[in-house]
Amino acid sequence: MNQELTFVAPEGLPRKMTLAEFMAHDIEGYEYVKGELVPMSPPTMEHGEISVSIIRYLDWHVHENQLGRVYTAETTFQIGERALKPDIAFVSTARLPENRKQGSPIPPDLAVEVVSPTDRQARVSEKVQAYLDAGTRMVWVIDAGLQTVAVYRQNKDFKLLTDEDTLTGEDVVEGFSCQVARLFE
Repeated sequence: MNQELTFVAPEGLPRKMTLAEFMAHDIEGYEYVKGELVPMSPPTMEHGEISVSIIRYLDWHVHENQLGRVYTAETTFQIGERALKPDIAFVSTARLPENRKQGSPIPPDLAVEVVSPTDRQARVSEKVQAYLDAGTRMVWVIDAGLQTVAVYRQNKDFKLLTDEDTLTGEDVVEGFSCQVARLFE
């Protein structure tokens, strides 16, 4: 059952603000969409467990092969006219911004969204399209309830992987692979 979240602006901040203002404040628990602060779905324990599993396998591979950096949900990325916080993100070494003491002014190469019980499908689809439109090369949408990973690419390519399949980084995170079932253990 999907629940609507009631918007409450953080104390002292307006409900509407500019993208630059949001990037300067990087407000925890919120994303910036169409000029407004949008509360992020509260993560469940299951959400956290899946996120850690992905980070465990992805970060080890990225670090061992010196491919770039992996970021957690606290990191803000400018996605066109939005500021989003993917659950996990990867940025290749060649694209890393020099100044990393603030939110990223560029979209990640890979964005990972773990679907929360309160997420609406339309909002998840909208985020996927925003990532791709901004230049993110691949998006993984992980659904714990179905134990699937939906893989989206810029060229409208789409794959749905089940627990019997292997998730790969293709040409975005070269050499990465992990059994989908391992993400849900």
